[in-house]
Amino acid sequence: MFSVGTIPGGTPQSPEPGAASASFPSLAPVSGRGEAEEEEDNEQEPAEIYLCALWTSGYLGIAYYDTSDSTIHFMPDAPDHESLKLLQRVLDEINPRSVVTSAKQDENMTRFLGKLASQEHREPKRPEIVFLPSVDFGLEISKQRLLAGNYSFIPDSMTTTEKILFLSSIIPFDCLLTVRALGGLLKFLGRRRIGVELEDYNVSVPILGFKKFVLTHLVSIDQDTYSVLQIFKSESHPSVYKVASGLKEGLSLFGILNRCHCKWGQKLLRLWFTRPTHDLGELNSRLDVIQFFLLPQNLDMAQMLHRLLGHIKNVPLILKRMKLSHTKVSDWQVLYKFLSEEKLHYRSARTKELDALLGDLHCDIRDQETLLMYQLQCQVLARAAVLTRVLDLASRLDVLLALASAARDYGYSRPRYSPQLLGVRILNGRHPLMELCARTFVPNSAECGGDKGRIKVITGPNSSGKSIYLKQVGLITFMALVGSFVPAEEAEIGAVDAIFTRIHSCESISLGLSTFMTDLNQVAKAVNNATKQSLVLIDEFGKGTNTVDGLALLAAVLRHWLALGPMCPHIFVATNFLSLVQLQLLPQGPLVQYLGLAKGFRAGSRDIDDTLSPCISFKTMETCEDGDDLVFFYQVCEGIANASHASYTAAQAGLPGNLIARGKEVSDLIRSGKPIKPVKELLKEKQMENCQTLVDKFLKLDLEDPSLDLDIFMSQEVLPAATGIL
Repeated sequence: MFSVGTIPGGTPQSPEPGAASASFPSLAPVSGRGEAEEEEDNEQEPAEIYLCALWTSGYLGIAYYDTSDSTIHFMPDAPDHESLKLLQRVLDEINPRSVVTSAKQDENMTRFLGKLASQEHREPKRPEIVFLPSVDFGLEISKQRLLAGNYSFIPDSMTTTEKILFLSSIIPFDCLLTVRALGGLLKFLGRRRIGVELEDYNVSVPILGFKKFVLTHLVSIDQDTYSVLQIFKSESHPSVYKVASGLKEGLSLFGILNRCHCKWGQKLLRLWFTRPTHDLGELNSRLDVIQFFLLPQNLDMAQMLHRLLGHIKNVPLILKRMKLSHTKVSDWQVLYKFLSEEKLHYRSARTKELDALLGDLHCDIRDQETLLMYQLQCQVLARAAVLTRVLDLASRLDVLLALASAARDYGYSRPRYSPQLLGVRILNGRHPLMELCARTFVPNSAECGGDKGRIKVITGPNSSGKSIYLKQVGLITFMALVGSFVPAEEAEIGAVDAIFTRIHSCESISLGLSTFMTDLNQVAKAVNNATKQSLVLIDEFGKGTNTVDGLALLAAVLRHWLALGPMCPHIFVATNFLSLVQLQLLPQGPLVQYLGLAKGFRAGSRDIDDTLSPCISFKTMETCEDGDDLVFFYQVCEGIANASHASYTAAQAGLPGNLIARGKEVSDLIRSGKPIKPVKELLKEKQMENCQTLVDKFLKLDLEDPSLDLDIFMSQEVLPAATGIL
């Protein structure tokens, strides 16, 4: 069985982060083993890690090989500052023996590696720095190297296309830096022959799997989740002058919370969004500041501070220009407004008279000005570290003021964190984007944790709000994990280590993936990586294929998670496959919970039927039929929908009434097990068309033609058409 998993932190070889060996009883020595053998086992070489890292344009791509399990671990492209703090954290956690990178690097990366190599007293030891030619990190050659790899978990019978499809469910090929880092790592492993130094040359380095690496205290969220939850959303800029790089933030969570007044605050907010954390100390620190600025007596101070932060410009760029002696007048003006505390200087009439009187000293004055400017520049550069620290603190303040402003305007509340809770509890939650677009929004509660249903199956008519409900749960959880107030009356967030989604997808032209294959890849990531602390959101999985196969796949995935028992992730599934329940495709027993339909149930109620078992709960979106109309309450209630009401949605979409009526007729026949017969009116119309076609062919015959064979006409034209006419 191949290994495809998520590494929760600094001990990737451990199946459970934080699990202590002391929890196992000590075992007596096995009979027949002497002390010499035990000492030999203890003297085995420790596991070694070989890291490949690339940093370009503010983004970091990482991959490393661990000899303890012969597995390659990768971290998808992540933003990193010029000081490479993220890379330093990775090095501190995994302590690699070697760091492999391209010989063609940015000066920041070169400076960082130089400092790393010069750390004589680094514990346990400083890593070896290995430079490979930049051509070894090419994107296309890296992809080819990945596809040509000899992996024991991929059958030799797989074709190239099948191998691409399989690896695309494991490796994020859209993360270009990560793909290049993986290619460079494979090149290094093949050159050094790690682990097979004494074997024949035809024996390749063993690779038993690929795993995603996540730093300690960070929550794993992939790019698909960011997209489907609309955490980020780029749109083309309407200006015709921005054709080349004309992207702007569309309607997204980042867009409505980004009220930062300085550029560096916006960058920091984006960084927080890309690195949600379950570090309770850091999260509560952020929330404390937001809560402080939300107090009525601090409103004026918060608004003043937020306004003043808008004066902060690109200070790092200015310092870089100073080092190169390329400083502009505008740069000094920026620093002046940043540091002058609103003091103004001006020239008086007397100073102008002195200029006219001493004008021949202009050259000396310019020399003195240049000298003073140089001295001032040296003084500023000497305090560059202080300025950078001030900028970091100002950016953090800007972000927290922005989050406080959004919380005040949108009525958000402070979440609570409960490390003992596995899952989330949300009381009257709201979708942060939908509530801004809809005239009215109905809040809904969600609860998963402890002995509550680990798998919640949500049914309901089309357009009843199932997808919005799933996204709402994911967004509220995400907002809490970045240290923001949330759109809910109350929210209690447990130990969530990852968020996985299968809600919306489209074809991938670059990888040649269909919509259904993309759906399968997203579900595969959840199946292979989700733990008991993960949140999984699945919407209408299986609709990309025929009903039977799609239903079977959905049931198989849910049964797989059910088989894990208490290790089952927290899963919200929205589906119109009512046969999932009607055919009892999910197992009965102590791990299954069915919630009966509670008419009049309102969100926020915490009443749960304790007589039901605690793993699966069924919920539906409450509706009411008013004659031919269907009224949506957009509230989650307990129970199972009895129909999808597709015909009502079809009518709302403008389909002709006769088509809708025929669809309902066929649907009723299928449900009752009766044969489907063609419509008589359509059948007569078709018969007339066939008759007319046959008559036209007969009239075109030349009966006086001696070569005409009427027997052939009867056998080829009349007899085949008879079944469609009679």
